[in-house]
Parts: sequence; C-alpha cells; structure tokens
Amino acid sequence: MKNRFLVPALFLTLFLAGSTFAKEAELSNPGLPINPSKQPNNPTDTTDLLTDLFLADENPVAQPVAYTFKSTRIINTHSIENVAAGVLDFRIMHRFGAINGGWYELWGLDQASMRMSLDYGITPRLMVGGGRSNVGKSYDGFVKYKIIRQSEGGRGAKPFSLSYVAGTILSAQRWADPERKNYFSSRLSYYHQLLLAKKISADLSLQVTPTLLHRNLVSGPEIPNTLMAIGTGGRIKIGPRASLNADYIWVPKADVLGTRNSLSLGMDIETGGHVFQLHVTNSRGLNEAQFIADTRGNWNDGSIYFGFNLSRVFTVREPR
Repeated sequence: MKNRFLVPALFLTLFLAGSTFAKEAELSNPGLPINPSKQPNNPTDTTDLLTDLFLADENPVAQPVAYTFKSTRIINTHSIENVAAGVLDFRIMHRFGAINGGWYELWGLDQASMRMSLDYGITPRLMVGGGRSNVGKSYDGFVKYKIIRQSEGGRGAKPFSLSYVAGTILSAQRWADPERKNYFSSRLSYYHQLLLAKKISADLSLQVTPTLLHRNLVSGPEIPNTLMAIGTGGRIKIGPRASLNADYIWVPKADVLGTRNSLSLGMDIETGGHVFQLHVTNSRGLNEAQFIADTRGNWNDGSIYFGFNLSRVFTVREPR
C-alpha cells in the first residue's frame, strides 16, 4: 500500500524543498520586499506532512464483518443478520410430522406444519417482520434493531454484534371453553431478546440469545406466565455455499412446564437469491411461544421432526 505513495511523496518532497530554497533566496536578496507571512516557520513541516500521509493509510476506519450467518434465522431462533434496507424476504418454514410415526405416517411426511412470513428491511439497522402459522392458528410480528455491528481492520473496531428483538404472538384458535368469559388479551404472548454474536473466523460463528417470554394465558396456576430462556446457536462453514447450523434453547423451568429444551440441527444451502435450510428438531411449533415454552419432542425416542426453511428475497426499494 505504501509503494503507491512513493512517487507522489518524492514529488511532494521536491516541491516543498524547492519552495523552501526559493524563500531562502528571496530573503537573501535585499532588492526584494520581505513578506513575513511567507517565511518558513518550521523546517520539519515536510516530514510531518509525509508522516500524516502514511499514517492515514496505515490506520483506516474499521470495516463491518459480513455474513456472520447466511440467514435471518439460525434454524428456529433469530440470527444477528438483518434483511438489507429496501429488501423484502418471503420465508416459508415447513415441518413434517414426527419421524417415529413409522411407515404408516411415512415417517412424518403425511403431516405438516407451516409458517409463511414477510420480513422487510427499513434501514440497514432496522427490520420488521410478520407471519402466520397453522400451529395454533397463530399470527406473529416482530421488530429487530442492530445496536452494534462487529467490525475489524482499523479504528473503531467492534469485537461483536448486538441486536434487540421484540415480538408479539396472537393465537386465533377457538376457545377450549367458549361458555366461560374469555378475553382477547388471553390470546397474546410477548417476547424480548438480545442477540449477542461473533464471527470468530471465516468458517465459525457463534451466538447467545437471552430471552424473556410472557404468555398472558397458561394452562394452570402452577405454570408461570413469564419465562426466562437462553438460546445458543452456531454456524460452521463447510463449503463456498453450504454450512452446518445448530440452535439450542435452555429453559430453566422446563420441568415445571412438562416440556423439553429445543434442539435443532441443520444445513444451510445458498442458491442465488435463495437460502435453503434443511433441519431436524424436537420442536413442532414455529414461533417463540411454541418452541420456547411448548417443545414436547424427545430426541431419544425419535419424536423429532424433519423440515426445511426457504427464503427468497426481492428488492423493493433501491438503496440511496
């Protein structure tokens, strides 16, 4: 990088040296008027200019790290990635029935759960999204804001990325007991998450996701309405367009709920404008209220679900 400045630096040195020589000649000639403003103040000015020139190149501004994950979802959980500003992401999350259903259920292929959603990037840091799932006849919406973006290679480098996600889930399922007084608020659940992620190398990314989930209606007085959970996720790149992904959600009160912690394993395959995710998980549900607080599948007995996520992006508004 310094070599490209060598020739301009030499010209700059000769120019300044010639200028200094001309000024000394002017001062030594009594026939010429002296202008004090043109007298040299510091003989080391040339060195300082060259030093500043080289330092500007040696200490550039840090550049953002790209592609910590290839999609806005690791598998179930949100990833640190945002949809680009002006881009619309149409996403299908599809999950078959339990694999231990055997040949009669064609190992789960006779059944299906699905969520369709649209996510949109408002700015490079802010995105919103919403979807509908046939599990629980539920609708959900969220907003994600990137607070810190990992960067490297210069001044102001950040060692990690941090985002905040807030979402609401509405269950539109018919009331189990329509005769009693039911409230619309009982259909609602809310969640808040911090996404803390780091791209450790070109092939390895990790994320931790502290989560607070609140459900207005639960099945009994012994079941807490508010739950804490910690999600973890990772990505290992295995090829130019493929990676292995995993996410795990630890719920400290899973025993009280009678549920299990969600564990999902999968593979990302990028094909042009698509990101295709194949996965196996013990969670049948497709939104945070379901796969955090209502995972029932057991990896040990084969009550796990094969599925896929498909993402297709469209540019709605060209970036300015």
